[in-house]
Amino acid sequence: MTRNKKILNLNKLIDVILEEKKKGKTIAFTNGCFDIIHYGHVVYLQKAKELADILVVGINSDNSVKKIKGEKRPINSLKERMGVIAALEAVDFVVPFSETTPYNLIKTIRPDFLVKGGDWKKSDIVGADIVNSYGGKVVTVKYLKGISTSHIINRIVKKFS
Repeated sequence: MTRNKKILNLNKLIDVILEEKKKGKTIAFTNGCFDIIHYGHVVYLQKAKELADILVVGINSDNSVKKIKGEKRPINSLKERMGVIAALEAVDFVVPFSETTPYNLIKTIRPDFLVKGGDWKKSDIVGADIVNSYGGKVVTVKYLKGISTSHIINRIVKKFS
């Protein structure tokens, strides 16, 4: 599937998920800003894909990234961030969302697996209550210490200042 066919709006994604669930396929969902893609992101998305037949990645809009990370972020636009994530083999579909959390997206998609990095406590994972309510699973993937977008930005700033 080409990168552009992986990027869907919520209405189209709902149609696709309903069809896939009718076929008995399982859905994993994760989300993030994915501003500067790094090795930690790639490993994390590969592990998330191993849990289910279909991996859906929700990506924060530019405005929601600013609210979460500050005025200097994102570095890359939503279109660019979605394009890079969609190009990864592990990712089946990408959907943007404008809220600061994917709560409503999770409620709509109803994934079988909700996946976050190991730096998250399960009790703090947004949408865990929804997924647990219908018997889905909340999974954390081991966090690779020292590998983050913020660390990369800090290394670049130090190197070039």
